[in-house]
Amino acid sequence: MGTIAVNCGSTTASSPPALRGARRLMAMPIISIEPRRLYRQIADQIRGLIQSQEYPMGSRLPTERDLARQLGVSRPSVREALIALEVEGLVDVRVGSGIYVLRARSNGAGGGAVHAKVGPFELLRARRAIEGECAALAAKAARRPQIAAIEDALQGMRRVQEAKADNPTAEDRLFHLRIAEATGNAALVAVVEMLWEERMGPLFKRLGHHYDNPKTWDAAIAEHRGVVDAIALHDGDAARAAMHRHLDRAYKRFSKNWDVPDGRRRR
Repeated sequence: MGTIAVNCGSTTASSPPALRGARRLMAMPIISIEPRRLYRQIADQIRGLIQSQEYPMGSRLPTERDLARQLGVSRPSVREALIALEVEGLVDVRVGSGIYVLRARSNGAGGGAVHAKVGPFELLRARRAIEGECAALAAKAARRPQIAAIEDALQGMRRVQEAKADNPTAEDRLFHLRIAEATGNAALVAVVEMLWEERMGPLFKRLGHHYDNPKTWDAAIAEHRGVVDAIALHDGDAARAAMHRHLDRAYKRFSKNWDVPDGRRRR
């Protein structure tokens, strides 16, 4: 692999801002990321650009879309990397404005890199595969007390949401664990607990900070209702589909565009 060094000609003060930004990006010393690499390697490369003063404190990074194109990776992978850098305190993500450099730490300074086992979007895909089957198995195996426990967890989410005191993340976790418990399979319970340990970690919490609000939680609670109803009817296919629908929509909510066109950006 080598560096990207495309000769786009000279850039003058009279060039349009979008063109100057594109030329600068194309000339950046970015190394192509192999698809098998995870968010950590992307974050390391962006951090290197910040530390080398390619992007000094106060400057704005390229858009998520442009970074993904130059690095040869998906936008969700770039988003995971940017969230990791935000947790580290290197950048400030301003939805609708851009990603700004806060400071360029020297190597070894500060709290260091975030080392989560998986990124938030990987986690959502894993949860879709595993918790979809948990819902289907729970629909077949659950008895009245277990269905009542799932319903109680959902009502707990609703009470916290209506009180507007806090996000019902703990109650959300309990809801999904109650479904796993209803399968009667202790191994599945342990797997779901592990997935939720990651869900409660710093990367997902920071991602949620940008997107969680009463409207998104209302949508999530409505989606949970569809899962409970299918389990109560002992309809495994419907329960699986409802859980898939919920997690697909969660993925979409957390993937919502935070870029704006160059000409419409604001500080």
